[in-house]
This record gives sequence, C-alpha cells and structure tokens, in this order.
Amino acid sequence: MPHNNYLLQTRDIKFVIKEWLETERLLSMDAYKDYYGVDDFDSILDVNYKVCRDVMCPANKDADEIGMKFVGGNEQAVVSPESFKKVYNTVMEAGLGPQFGDRSAEGRMPLSWYAPILEMQTAASPAIVMFWCLTQGATTIIQYNCSEFLKNLFLPKMYTGEWAGTMCLTEPQAGSDLNAVATRAFPTDKKGIYKIKGQKCFITSGDHDLSKNIIHMVLAKTPDALPGTAGISLFIVPKFWVDENGNVGGWNDVTTVGIEHKMGLHGSSTCTLAFGENDNCYGYLVGEEPVGGRGKGLSYMFQMMNEERLNTGLFALGTITSAYYAALDYTKIRVQSPSFKNPKGPAVRIIEHEDVRRMLMYQKSCMEAIRALIYSTYFHVDLIHDSPDPAEREWADDVFMIQNPLCKAYSSDMAWLLTAEAIQCHGGYGYMEEYAPASLARDCKIYAIWEGTNFIQANDLTGRKFSMKKGEPFRKWVDAIGEFIAQKKTPEFANEFAMMEEAFATYKQILATNESWKATRPELTPLFATRILHATAMVKCGQLLLDQGLLAAKKLAELGEDHYDANFYKGKIASAKFYVMNVVPNVFGIDKAMKAADTSAIDLPEEAYM
Repeated sequence: MPHNNYLLQTRDIKFVIKEWLETERLLSMDAYKDYYGVDDFDSILDVNYKVCRDVMCPANKDADEIGMKFVGGNEQAVVSPESFKKVYNTVMEAGLGPQFGDRSAEGRMPLSWYAPILEMQTAASPAIVMFWCLTQGATTIIQYNCSEFLKNLFLPKMYTGEWAGTMCLTEPQAGSDLNAVATRAFPTDKKGIYKIKGQKCFITSGDHDLSKNIIHMVLAKTPDALPGTAGISLFIVPKFWVDENGNVGGWNDVTTVGIEHKMGLHGSSTCTLAFGENDNCYGYLVGEEPVGGRGKGLSYMFQMMNEERLNTGLFALGTITSAYYAALDYTKIRVQSPSFKNPKGPAVRIIEHEDVRRMLMYQKSCMEAIRALIYSTYFHVDLIHDSPDPAEREWADDVFMIQNPLCKAYSSDMAWLLTAEAIQCHGGYGYMEEYAPASLARDCKIYAIWEGTNFIQANDLTGRKFSMKKGEPFRKWVDAIGEFIAQKKTPEFANEFAMMEEAFATYKQILATNESWKATRPELTPLFATRILHATAMVKCGQLLLDQGLLAAKKLAELGEDHYDANFYKGKIASAKFYVMNVVPNVFGIDKAMKAADTSAIDLPEEAYM
C-alpha cells in the first residue's frame, strides 16, 4: 500500500456504532430524537469515506515527503504543500471538522459518531488531520468557560474552520512539568485583557497558512500568581488581534521561532512560539479573574486536555487501522514459499502461512479491541452531555475518567507494536518508504508522548483514578467486568470465559499487590504503573471483545452460513477468541513480575548504567 492508497474497510465501524453500542437509546434523547435515526450514520460515514479516499489520502504523500516549511517572517512563517488547502477546505465544507465541537447546536451529531470520522481521517493522513482537531478542543474551553461576548467573538469562525486553534502548555524549561510555567500575563487598563510574554514549544499546528487566524489557548501566570500549578491562568491569544467588534486587526506579536524537524508527522507543523517579543502581544482571560493569586487556568485547560487524550487514542487507532489493511492487502497478493503442509508444492500467497496469519490476527483483534474501548468511551461522553438521568450522567463521567488513560496510553503503546507487525508482514518491502507502514510507524510514535507521556497516564490511573471518590467508581467499574464474566458464559465461548475468569482473578491480585505497597513500598507503584495500566486495558478489552463476539455469534446463528455478512461475523468471533486467548494472558506475567517486585532498575547506581 503506497502513501496515497486508501484501503480502510468500514464494516466493523458500522457494527460497533449500529449493532453493539446502544445508539438507538442515545438517539431517543432530546438532543438527537428530532434529527437522527441510526441509519443516518451510514450516509455521514460514506461522505467521510469519500473525502478520506479521494482528497485526504492522495495528499498524504505530500504530507510526508514535502511537509510543512518554515519560511520565517511574522505574518506567515510556515507554509503547507498546495494539496493541503483543498483537503482543509473540503473537510470544512463537508462539516467533518471542528463543527463537532459545538455541543449547543441544534441538530449536532453525537460525539460517538465523531470517533469513526476522526479514526478514518487519521488513517488517511495522520498529519493533516491535526489542523482541525485542536481547533475543536480549543472551542470546548471557550464554549464552557467564557462569557457570551468571547463565545460570540471566537466560536463561529472557529467552528467553520475560518480560524484555527491550538493549546499552548509546554515551555522549553518545563516539559511536562506545568509547575514550572514561566509565561507571564500582565493586566492592562482594559478588564479581561492581559499583555502576554513568554515562549511555548512543541505547539501542534502552531502556525500554518490554512486558516485566516490561529487562536492560541495559552497557560500563563499573572504577577501575583501563587507558585506551582495553583497560580496558572488561561488566555485566548489570537495570532492576529480580534477587537471587541470581531474585526481582525494587525499581527498580535506571536512569533513563530521555528518548526521541529521530526521523526514523523512531517505534514503537521510543530512550532516554537514566542509571545510578546516586541511587548505587543495581548490575550483575553478565560473565565474568572485570579483571586489571591489562584488561577483556574489548569482546570480549564484540562477540559481540552482530556478531550485531546481521548483523541490521541483515536489517532493511534487510525494508524493501527491503516497499517493493518495495508498488511492484509499485501499478504493477499505476495506469493512466496510453499505451504508448511506441502513443502514440495508450489509457492503460495503469504497469507496462507501460519505465522503471517498469527500477525494478521494479532493486528485485527487488537485493532477491534482498541476500537471497542475508544468508541464505548466516546459513547459515555455523549451520556455525560445528553442523558436525562443525573445518576447515569455521573456514572458516565466516572467511566470516562477511568477509561481515558487506557484509551490514550494503551492505544498509543500498541500502535507502535502493531505498525511494526504490519511492516513485518511486508517483509523487506515493509522497510521501504514506498509502502505505508514505514511512514505510519514514524508517525505513530509521538502519540505515546503527546498530552502527557504514557507514564503520566499510568500515574493518573494508579493514583487519581483508582482512588477518586474514595475508590468507589473504580470498584464499581472492576465489579462490572466480573459480573459480565459470571453472567454471560456460553458453551460456544467456554474456553474464552475460563481464560477471562482466571485473568480477572489475577488482575484483582494485581490491584491487591499494588494496594499493599502503599504503606511500605510506595516507590513500586510508579515502577509498575505502566504495566498495571496495560493489565487494566487488556482485561477491559477482553470483556468488550467477548461481548462483541457473543453478539456476532447470535447474528451468525440468525443469518446462517450462506448470508453475505457471515464471514464478517465469523471474523468478529475469531477476533474475540484470539484476543482473549493470546493477548489477555499477558496479565499473568505482569502479576508474576509484581509479586517478585524486582527493584534492580531503581536500586542500581546511576553510574552503573553504562
């Protein structure tokens, strides 16, 4: 599969949205009942598919090989390949970009319908999709935390894509440590408007020529700010100033110092930005004025951050999907070596070789497991917004909080491994840049680093999420997995349920071991946190895929072997069985390692790491 050949298949996406998730119940809620039926999803997905196949994917070669270029200057320091402009404008005109961020619009679509759109777009071009995803996140902050004046000033043009958006957290000296934010915001004689001074780095889509303005969401501290994260405020800082009447004025002293030369995602501009080098950069304060040096900026930014963590899981899924279908396509046409069962026979297509089948099933089952995890999490985000039941809204929020670090970290860790498997399926050709998996591997590695490295996600899970609300939501979440295993057993999946039963019991031992370290050996939790997160994700994904397998078996029995969809449902059953029997058992190794509690990595003197 070359860079510009879109092979993605949508049958499993439609299965998840239309058959597995409770989409009909969601669409019966007030936000959607007058606008959508479940079959409307098909037409939206089909439009997106055509945009991805005919417009986005053909531009992906330019994204990787030409990329974004730094040309310097104040007003237009970064330029994109010509093909990007058609992509950007097509996506905006089709309503497949930041418009999804408008959660107050009549006739808005569920966010769980946005998930497949974003997955498919990422599969078409992991880099280009970045130019509208962060805009949507920035609109979330403005929509929920700003005055009507600021909403009216910025949101309409951000929703149409005429203006883009970014998030500006990281600083050269601070990295992931937001305690060290040094950018400053000084009050002016106009209430709510501050003068901004500082530098931010690694800013995705920080500068480009695809929109007429770029609206930066910038973390900064006022002169009387408390030390650490408590003193952080958040500001809307446009590249070109937007006055109180909505008129775009002159350049707002936001200088693009340079763009990063990255391993992958060459078509996404990652910028270092300097604010106020000429003492003429201004921003609008988000939300309330700081009181006693205490700002609310970080809590506002985390609304976008949590959204982008979930999106990052989707980006990872998009690369997994694209790599898998490239591998599948290649193995069906590449002829090499006779079958193991007939060593003197003719050469066969490599999809007929046992180890290639193993690699393909590993990719397929993990792709579907991750899709189930992420789409179901998006479904819970819809319930947070739209369920009429306060108890369900609260529970949906708890589920989102628990699953979000799994969606971000497990998916992005697996993307790196699964694109490697796709390369392996191609043999020597997989190492060639003409084939998609090479660039996908380079593109996907950043997802494990973005939006808080995956250790930060693991730390969040084992710290905040295990213990939030005195640990009750997490206990309830774990119990639900146990109840599924106990109540859903069927003879057809007897071996798989037996494996899940054993894995679940082992997972509870993992949780007990981690709990026992709190009082005596707290340093062991961060040492094992990433592995605990992976065990958590594997057990949950095992449950979700087994649930899908049960549904697929039911549908297959109803439709019969001769139905045109029979092979799809057989594939679903096989994915569930393979994942549970081949991936979930990794939980046992994690448990054994935790019980051994080897500390050689932290006991070794630094000087001995030669």
